[in-house]
Amino acid sequence: MKTALTIAGSDSSGGAGIQADLKTMLANGVYGMSVLTALTAQNTVGVRSILNVDSKFLKDQISSVFEDIYPDAVKIGMVSDATLTMTIVEELYMWKAKNLVVDPVMVATSGAKLISDDACEVLIEKLIPLARVITPNIPEAEFISGEKISGVEDMERVAGLIGDRHGVAVLLKGGHSISDADDVLYEKGNIRWFKGKRIGTSNTHGTGCVLSSAIASNLAKGMELEDAIVRAKEYISGALDAGLDLGAGSGPLNHGFDLKSRFI
Repeated sequence: MKTALTIAGSDSSGGAGIQADLKTMLANGVYGMSVLTALTAQNTVGVRSILNVDSKFLKDQISSVFEDIYPDAVKIGMVSDATLTMTIVEELYMWKAKNLVVDPVMVATSGAKLISDDACEVLIEKLIPLARVITPNIPEAEFISGEKISGVEDMERVAGLIGDRHGVAVLLKGGHSISDADDVLYEKGNIRWFKGKRIGTSNTHGTGCVLSSAIASNLAKGMELEDAIVRAKEYISGALDAGLDLGAGSGPLNHGFDLKSRFI
């Protein structure tokens, strides 16, 4: 069985972070492992507080995984502290980690800021260049690039700017009033659009976590990047379309919408 590792924060409500990552990895046929960067007290309405782990404990978690069950892919989500981000960079470089999918989480669906300014700088300058692909949404891409995105042409331009600047494939996600559910991939001078199914729901908590984890799962299974993205978008559309409705705010997806087992 192929394996995937998530390095991210915990979501106490289970809709995002490592909880969503592990559910997504299981649903996509890989064995999921986790390294916690932070604990969050949050629900579908907002984030109440964040408690970071210390850098030594983070380092120990990563090395414990890599020295025993080497992951076929790694997804990196929320890391709110610069020192922790640098620890991840050093460990991934030392272990020669492969198939890195970086979801540059900066703001929660609820609007709460999840990352310090110093951590943003390390993320952009040190972590992103190690990635196989990064999956920013429009506000994140604007922050990373320093450019404004107001249409599909801007999406292509900014994806290319980030990709060329950092030597990385960029999957720039629509869905923030631009290009709706369509995403654009820039890789080594090539552009490809991935059309998405528009789902009429406000329950989108953790969609970025789910997409990046599904991509990582597919890369772990040996898919090419474009195929991994197509399959991941099919999965996330199904999870949204399943119509799970939990909580008073932006609720979670149904990560296990397609699980069929006599134990369910």
